[in-house]
Amino acid sequence: MDLKILEIASDTKNHKIVKNHTHQSKNKNPLCGDEMEISLIVKDNIVQDIGYQCRSCVYCQASVSLLSKWVMQAPIEKISDFVSNAEFFFDENFEQLKKINIKDLKVFKKIMNPENISRKECLLLPFKTLSKALKL
Repeated sequence: MDLKILEIASDTKNHKIVKNHTHQSKNKNPLCGDEMEISLIVKDNIVQDIGYQCRSCVYCQASVSLLSKWVMQAPIEKISDFVSNAEFFFDENFEQLKKINIKDLKVFKKIMNPENISRKECLLLPFKTLSKALKL
């Protein structure tokens, strides 16, 4: 296991329960049993706060840590574009993500890449849970 995955996963700034959330979702990875819950406060189509709770592997924890930091103050439209194209991290169509103009793409690429294809579903669980919460 790569140490950068452990380092990213250890950043638990948004590992919390958001009270009075406007959006919330729970999701489970049927392949491995990882469980994820995301709650958000959205105002004027901008994410004001996000919290997550998970019982999951370190790959899922690293992914949700990065995603939760990126989502703060992001417009729903931009989140929708990013979440719906997240699978491109794992194949040769990575160029599709660059079109979305995500400034922190390199950070995500550290863990979401073809080297971790066997953990693809773990890494995408936070994206799917966020999508479900925002009804994207």
